[in-house]
Amino acid sequence: MGCAISGLGLAPRQTTEPKSEEDAVAHLTGDQIDMIKDSWKVIQEDIAKVGIIMFVRLFETHPECKDVFFLFRDVEDLERLRTSRELRAHGLRVMSFIEKTVARLDQLERLEHLALELGKSHYRYNAPPKYYGYVGAEFICAVQPILKDQWTPELEEAWKSLFQYVTGIMKRGYQEEERTRRHHVVVSAKERPDKKNTAL
Repeated sequence: MGCAISGLGLAPRQTTEPKSEEDAVAHLTGDQIDMIKDSWKVIQEDIAKVGIIMFVRLFETHPECKDVFFLFRDVEDLERLRTSRELRAHGLRVMSFIEKTVARLDQLERLEHLALELGKSHYRYNAPPKYYGYVGAEFICAVQPILKDQWTPELEEAWKSLFQYVTGIMKRGYQEEERTRRHHVVVSAKERPDKKNTAL
């Protein structure tokens, strides 16, 4: 549907790809970080538009993702989604996260904390990691027309690396929250007194 990487997640096909998500940002050069920051200045002028396009495309290319969003689960009409205030609000929240990510490219500890907490909150929303990469791919498709001639294969690779890094940390946050909740349930079950022993 227009974008060559649509639906492919963010798995770069180069043989020089980083070995792990954490390596992805460490692998970003100063020039790539500058390219991301410069492109963000243009993207943020159409931030709401990009957010809507990104999610409409996500639901179009991966309709199963709608199941995570109870407000959009039963909406079949993509045109109705384009005008949805709720979708616009969610798109803006995601774009705000991307904005914070770009702002923290020089502060990786703060960026990691931000992405880790987002992953934990996605566990609470029951939004599994298998969908995270799709959002990055659709973001890239949504910004290409906005950036026009500024879009290059090098810029695309920089954004892919950034999303690979962030989604990797989000997955880790999701898994940490999942383990914490499971541990809490197990501990709670063990600490619960036996009903037979509570009677006097």
